[in-house]
Amino acid sequence: MSWLIFSPAVSSLWPRIPLAFTGLSLAHITRSSTKMSSDSHWLAPADRDQHVMELRATGWMEVEDRDAIYKELHFKTFNQAFGFMSRVALQAEKMNHHPEWFNTYNKVHVTLTTHDCGGLSKRDIKMAKFIDKVALSM
Repeated sequence: MSWLIFSPAVSSLWPRIPLAFTGLSLAHITRSSTKMSSDSHWLAPADRDQHVMELRATGWMEVEDRDAIYKELHFKTFNQAFGFMSRVALQAEKMNHHPEWFNTYNKVHVTLTTHDCGGLSKRDIKMAKFIDKVALSM
């Protein structure tokens, strides 16, 4: 197990690896983090009302005691529910935005909110729309 221990000599090489070697540039990292952070800002009231109204039409509901949205999805089988969750999980990793969810047999309960801003953000809206798209394809 000694191979798991990082020695100062080996770990001191890491900061010296140029970004070009990793395939990333500083501009790429800055753009990505700026876009992610702009998506995680709390929605302005007018934007929030518009987006929530659109999502209500597809079965999303506002959570009473917090700034979040909720939807319960029903599938024919557990395999379909699990397949749905797997597809959403892959997208959640890409977006770095993970739902609060619970699965019982063929039902999936999903709550979306952005903890960074303490309420709904553009990321929640994008995730909700992705969830609806995946659910329709199942």
